Amino acid sequence: MWIATLNLSPRKPKIICVIRDYLDRALRRATYEKLSDGTYVGEVPGLRGVIATATTLEACRDLLCEVVEEWALVRVSRGLSVPAIDGVKLAVVSK
Repeated sequence: MWIATLNLSPRKPKIICVIRDYLDRALRRATYEKLSDGTYVGEVPGLRGVIATATTLEACRDLLCEVVEEWALVRVSRGLSVPAIDGVKLAVVSK
């Protein structure tokens, strides 16, 4: 299991890779639906409150990626748990 340590250590490049990996895995789980008004809604099962809407599927996916990233980083910064996705977990690890 990968754990991202969110600090300013020399390991920062690995942290960024783990966050990107988490986002990629979350987006692979995402579901999208075209609504009756022609807009799209996307969500990631297992990530409560993570939802995005946009006028195109591509814009919805891009926005959902931003929402997942912000949601995860806010939760980590507040000491809240972030569900692991396919073995990738984000957490603050103090040394």
